[in-house]
Amino acid sequence: MSAPPGAGADAPPTGSRGGVLRRLLDAVERIGNAVPHPATLFLALSAVVALLSALAAAGGVAAIHPGTGEPVPVVNLLSAGVVRRLALELVPNFIGFAPLGPVLVSLLGLSVAEQSGLLGAVVRLLVARTSARFLTLAVVFAGVNAHTAGDVGYVLLLPLAAALFHGVGRHPVAGLAAAFAGVSGGFAANLLLSPTDLVLAGLTQESARLVDAAYVVAPTASYWFLAASVGLVTLVATVVTERVVEPRLGTYRGTVAAPAGAALTERERRGLRWAGLVVCALVALVAWGVVPADGFLRDPEKPGVLGSVLVRGLVALLFVFGVLPGIAYGAATGTMRRDADVYRGMQRSLETLAGYLVVVFFIAQFVALLSWSNLALVLAVHGADFLRGLALGPVPLLLMLVVVTAVTDLILGSASAKWAMLAPVLVPMFMLLGYSPELTQTAYRVGDSLTNIITPLASNFPLVLMFLQRYDERAGIGTLTALMLPYSLANVVCWTAMLVAWVWAGLATGPGAPLFLGR
Repeated sequence: MSAPPGAGADAPPTGSRGGVLRRLLDAVERIGNAVPHPATLFLALSAVVALLSALAAAGGVAAIHPGTGEPVPVVNLLSAGVVRRLALELVPNFIGFAPLGPVLVSLLGLSVAEQSGLLGAVVRLLVARTSARFLTLAVVFAGVNAHTAGDVGYVLLLPLAAALFHGVGRHPVAGLAAAFAGVSGGFAANLLLSPTDLVLAGLTQESARLVDAAYVVAPTASYWFLAASVGLVTLVATVVTERVVEPRLGTYRGTVAAPAGAALTERERRGLRWAGLVVCALVALVAWGVVPADGFLRDPEKPGVLGSVLVRGLVALLFVFGVLPGIAYGAATGTMRRDADVYRGMQRSLETLAGYLVVVFFIAQFVALLSWSNLALVLAVHGADFLRGLALGPVPLLLMLVVVTAVTDLILGSASAKWAMLAPVLVPMFMLLGYSPELTQTAYRVGDSLTNIITPLASNFPLVLMFLQRYDERAGIGTLTALMLPYSLANVVCWTAMLVAWVWAGLATGPGAPLFLGR
């Protein structure tokens, strides 16, 4: 059995200090690491989906689409037509895979900041000014609120958190885990509205109008509950990191050197000042473009800040905020003297992404095949019908909704895609029981966050695994799953308990959002 991530050969064997949870996590890691390479895993899953689709299609398995009323049959992926389609769309599936572009573009920009030395200087500055006592809390809190910016939280915060922990003498993987628990494990919790809130509210409204044609669901439908959840998720992840995850990891004995702890030189301070001036100028430019109603970053067809380029074009902004301050810092410190140095920095970043690109290619084909087969839609519809047939009370039904969503999340990561399938069945069903669409959506948001961090099928899982392997080359799927399982289990207990208590207390889930209809 391998040692914990990054523990090294001299560390005591995992589980040597006892504990049921420790032995469970060691078993999860051992079994998970026996799983083939992620690319092989997705290739095998694609074959399984193809075989199941052929069997289901031969048996006439289908469902009635709850939105259109049209029958949705399972499509046989082994048919000649689908094989031809795959041959023609193999490249578009890969290039069009949603997380791929944002990750590549974001890292291109951040690589300039990294290679110039700017990020390293920032880490050293933060280490010097951050109290070690509150470091975990600060990292988790930042992660919980980072997903407003989409994949930016993964690309920027996770490696930064690992470096911060490493810089103060703590295990870097613990920092990575804390940030991941915030960004992905606390996906629904947020103090700010995000584009996801807009999308899900729209889907909930359309589903509610199957029962009440005039029903309106605001983007703030779940805001009170999700804002309150920030404190819960932050506290839970902090306790799990410091009481469970970090003790299990032990002392880091890997080969990655900690960020230099020496005081910043005058040249580095000058570079930070120049980079800071560039950042301030960029912030002022963005404010000029988004604050006025007719600002150049506003979209006339989508009024409001949430519809602006600021929100929808965050990846491009991150690229600019990485490149320009990085160049300013490099020019001031002498680490980037020519344009070739800038492009060389970008090239080094892409070299580290080679393994990620390989895995993403197979993920993209799997997601496309699953969508083409209609298996996910059919399973979602029949699963919702099963829940209806149980005739349980409202709270047990809400808990079942959380469970169904969490299980579905293990194979289908997109929050909007799952809700597009589930909402047309579940929202009307709960409305007929007297419970509001806002409450149903809130329960869905909880379930959608619980298993994000432990499923290899999540779109960003390979990226997180790549960050982990920087500190432990032997780390595999089982290592990352075992690392994050305590967070998932703690959230299952605490977050669902908070949901039940919220309903029992009769608190509104958001501004003007009732729990019950007709009350």
